[in-house]
Amino acid sequence: MTYAVKDFVQEKGGELCQGHFQRFCPGETRNLDLAVKDGHWVILQNIHLVERWLPVLEKKLESYTDECHAIYRVYISAEPAPTVQSHIIPQGILEISIKITNEPPTGMVANLHQALDNFDQETLEMCAKENEFKSILFSLCYFHAVVSERRKFGPQGWNRIYPFNTGDLTISAMVLYNYLEANTKVPWEDLRYLFGEIMYGGHITDDWDRRLVKTYLEVYMHSDMLDGELYLAPGFPLPPNSDYKGYHNYVDECLPTESPYLYGLHPNAEIEFLTTTSENLFKTVFEMQPRDVGTAGATGTSREDKIKGTLDDIIEKLPDEFNMLDLMGRVPVEERTPYVVVAFQECERMNILSAEIRRSLKELDLGLKGELTISADMEDLSNSLFLDQVPFSWHGKAYPSLYGLAAWYADLLQRIKELETWSSDFILPAAVWLGGLFNPQSFLTAIMQQMARKNEWPLDRMTLQCDVTKKSREDMAGPPREGAYVHGLFMEGARWDIQTGMINEARLKELAPPVPVIFIRAIPVDRMETRNIYECPVYKTKTRGPTYVWTFNLKSKEKSSKWILGGVALLLQV
Repeated sequence: MTYAVKDFVQEKGGELCQGHFQRFCPGETRNLDLAVKDGHWVILQNIHLVERWLPVLEKKLESYTDECHAIYRVYISAEPAPTVQSHIIPQGILEISIKITNEPPTGMVANLHQALDNFDQETLEMCAKENEFKSILFSLCYFHAVVSERRKFGPQGWNRIYPFNTGDLTISAMVLYNYLEANTKVPWEDLRYLFGEIMYGGHITDDWDRRLVKTYLEVYMHSDMLDGELYLAPGFPLPPNSDYKGYHNYVDECLPTESPYLYGLHPNAEIEFLTTTSENLFKTVFEMQPRDVGTAGATGTSREDKIKGTLDDIIEKLPDEFNMLDLMGRVPVEERTPYVVVAFQECERMNILSAEIRRSLKELDLGLKGELTISADMEDLSNSLFLDQVPFSWHGKAYPSLYGLAAWYADLLQRIKELETWSSDFILPAAVWLGGLFNPQSFLTAIMQQMARKNEWPLDRMTLQCDVTKKSREDMAGPPREGAYVHGLFMEGARWDIQTGMINEARLKELAPPVPVIFIRAIPVDRMETRNIYECPVYKTKTRGPTYVWTFNLKSKEKSSKWILGGVALLLQV
């Protein structure tokens, strides 16, 4: 006897409602009772779809451990939870179960072998254009292995995680066969479009990730590959015409040692990956430590004393909020430039954040003194102060940041200081700290608005030109006549070479070297330089993805594909 939860959901037309549970649960528990008595095997598939029934299942399974038939078995399947907070499988079920997971292969060798294992010798011989089919199919397998394993490098690998699977590869192979059979010449453009925009691109939701897939296919699939002039990675040329076993042997014998070079990345990406893994491990260990209120740690300070000390220190250093009525009264409406409007907006948002910090900490202080009942929000705040984490209630009103609480608060005070200097006379700073703004996009847009007003240009026909100078912030005497100087940017995946004035290969162990001051000004779109340019995305933090800010066109003597595959980007905070 078997039963599939997923089939039940589909049969009833979608999600399980309360009425479905009333009909479903009693019958299934009876079937489980029958299986225990007569020795059936029970299969429960996708139990994560029936969260409210899981406590019943847990109690049933516990009761069966005392007396059951010798050959009685229960097999349960469920999808892994995407986050820690979304784990719903009861602990009792996990403790009495033997867990079996189907982990994807790790490393390029294992991924490439698994990709090839989806085919056989018959597949290699089925196309009339045998040489073309074999060459492109091997490149396609390598491409599949790269995009599948690249996710381990985190945001530098992919802005978002995508469920690439073997179905994408096998269907692409059939598309390849059909197109080669139907055309006298290899339709390179058509194949790249189908693979990159439809088969694999169908999963992709981020434009920069789509550009990455498109670039991979342009590098791995072109007419020169048929002449033996294609290197899939440094030291790994496309294999000559061979049989199925020969391709597997070629991978074992010729594929270089596992390194980021196999994916087009710099070795620093491996350092970043290992560092992140280690930090997450230590963070988890630290969070698992006992949190008894009255006990003292190795330093002799109790948990409550540490929270109280952190709380007092934050409140003591927090400056007063900006007086918006006074600030806005200093600048008449007709004299408010786009830069002044940005300053007003930044001060207002800083006031909202400061007010929340002050309110929540004073509330927690009263709770620690016993004058208020400790609520769930106050408990979360105290835990964050103890673990050096930015409280969740502050995050919602703040800017994206990956800092711990101590570094985050120091950064906040520096941002307030910058705003105080700017709002004192509303003269544009000599060099604007772009990463110190809540909304850096608004400032970059203000540059275009200012130029559009001055020159009477249409705003929708303008773009930003970014010229990296050779100067640091301290060297800037004042703002430029047009545009603005910005500082505080870092480059990940490469570095800016001051001598040549171009992007260059990163130095080992320099994970995110700083970029000199950048001169940004607005120009008409038709004047924009497009040759020897890399369109470099700018993000607020290393998480990339949703923290995207702008695209800066930077000079490069290398092809853009090198920096695209290397995940090169500018960051406002590291």
